[in-house]
Amino acid sequence: MLLSAVFFWNRETRAFEFPCGFVYPTLLDIAAITGLKPLGDCYLLDILEEEIPMTETSIVWDKKTYSAFVSAHHDEEGTLVTNSEHIAFLLYWLSACVFCTPSLHVPKYYYTLAQALHLKKKICLSKFLLASFYNCLDEASKTLFRETGPRNLTGPLWLLQLWLNAILEKKMKLLPLQAFI
Repeated sequence: MLLSAVFFWNRETRAFEFPCGFVYPTLLDIAAITGLKPLGDCYLLDILEEEIPMTETSIVWDKKTYSAFVSAHHDEEGTLVTNSEHIAFLLYWLSACVFCTPSLHVPKYYYTLAQALHLKKKICLSKFLLASFYNCLDEASKTLFRETGPRNLTGPLWLLQLWLNAILEKKMKLLPLQAFI
């Protein structure tokens, strides 16, 4: 279903060109699907400062896989979570679960965002996720039409599945989530 939907994505209009017309994910769609607030400070890498310098945390950057990163930052069970552990968890969560980085490791460029979330700053993560989602759809659309065919797709494609289910629920006669609980 995902590759079929990507086939209809137009990189110029940034919309799906379905036979019924143009359809595109909006900020309110992201807010409704994920529960992320559509308001807050815009996340700009250059504007956010490191209030907790990387050198003050015990984050190990040389771990090449997600599992190695998690193992390196998990202390014993039953102990309180430290600031470093929480920031490391947020780094992992942003890299592996939210933005689905192509390198399959935790990049340093999410550090300021993880730190801002740790400090409970009102960052509008939904705008950043929507922008990342649009870039992901652009990349997926490009790879779909390559001579070699599609390659591994990365980015928040999980959001495409949820969004399609939400907008096509009545057309496909999908049952609401409560029917399964």
